[in-house]
Amino acid sequence: MNESGRVVIVGGGILGTMHAVLARRRGYTVTQLEREPAGRGASVRNFGLVWVSGRRAGPELALALRARALWEEIAGTAPGTGFRPAGSLTIATSEAELAVMRAAVALPDVKQREFELLSADEVRSVNPALRGEFCGGLHCRADAIVEPRVALPALRASLAGPSYEWRPGLEAVAVAPNGVRDQRGTWHRGDLVVLCTGANFTGLAGPHLTASRALAADGDLDAEPAGLRRVRLQMLQTLPFDGTLTTALADGDSLRYYPAYDLPTRSALPPQAADAAASRAQLLLVQRLDGSLTIGDTHEYDEPFGFDVDETAYDHLLARAGALLGAPLPRVQRRWAGVYSEVVGTTALYHRSDVAPGVVLVTGPGGRGMTCSPAIAEETFL
Repeated sequence: MNESGRVVIVGGGILGTMHAVLARRRGYTVTQLEREPAGRGASVRNFGLVWVSGRRAGPELALALRARALWEEIAGTAPGTGFRPAGSLTIATSEAELAVMRAAVALPDVKQREFELLSADEVRSVNPALRGEFCGGLHCRADAIVEPRVALPALRASLAGPSYEWRPGLEAVAVAPNGVRDQRGTWHRGDLVVLCTGANFTGLAGPHLTASRALAADGDLDAEPAGLRRVRLQMLQTLPFDGTLTTALADGDSLRYYPAYDLPTRSALPPQAADAAASRAQLLLVQRLDGSLTIGDTHEYDEPFGFDVDETAYDHLLARAGALLGAPLPRVQRRWAGVYSEVVGTTALYHRSDVAPGVVLVTGPGGRGMTCSPAIAEETFL
């Protein structure tokens, strides 16, 4: 593409919108289509964490670090995203969890992750809102927070002008070289079309997801078709909390799930509590700008997913949050479930494939989506 090229983006979630942002940064004219009035999927149903700490060493960590730098740059022109370099604390409530954290701070990439192991008193000094009982914590200064419910409109507002066109209510239903057709019969053409269809494995993207290959971490295409799956999570939001959390929070169960902690000491962790294991729960907690708390999350892989939510999982997460804060939690004001897509059975960090000349499909970043979306978009335009 040349610098005067036109890009058409299908999808109004964070991955599609970051493609719009990165395309405009390169001087391209952008048309962005979204079938809903605005993005309603996993992009607005998450914590808003820019999460470096748990990423696997190597290409995944490099992608997250590049994305973290891009988020801060982009937020400078889109302050409504609510970006703040708050860092995170992962809290240990047992010696076994502390042992995993000690191993983590001995990793060769500890400086890149900005890890520091803290005593219980040091944890309270960093985040005085933590008044519960615990043994210590892992501080990651590289982590950051954005506001997921307002980040997308803030990013679009930063693009406002004659070279950016936002077209909600238009669903792409057919693809051809360098173009897509919407449900009204109008073709949208460009030098490049980027399909960011998220967890929708049917419709426009469906035929191409089963027949294509994923981009591996080393930049080569995998020899076998990459698997994609959908993951369902549950979260909730409270009323404003009477206190200020200076960091994002995670509990020790996070050490079981994030690949950065796949260390020999992890095998010594005792089994999860039955309620937590049943929903594959880990506590993540973020205070929103209005003082409310976003609390989650769970992981469900077996489809078809239920249309309702599981109160047992919520009971566990609320109890964990209350124990760490050492204070009563505000009343829950809303609960929800979300679904995202992730690549499996491959070394890929996400799925990218050519579906027609001048048309690429990008999806499947998994739980890395909010964090890595700007770096993934940047790679599309390299």
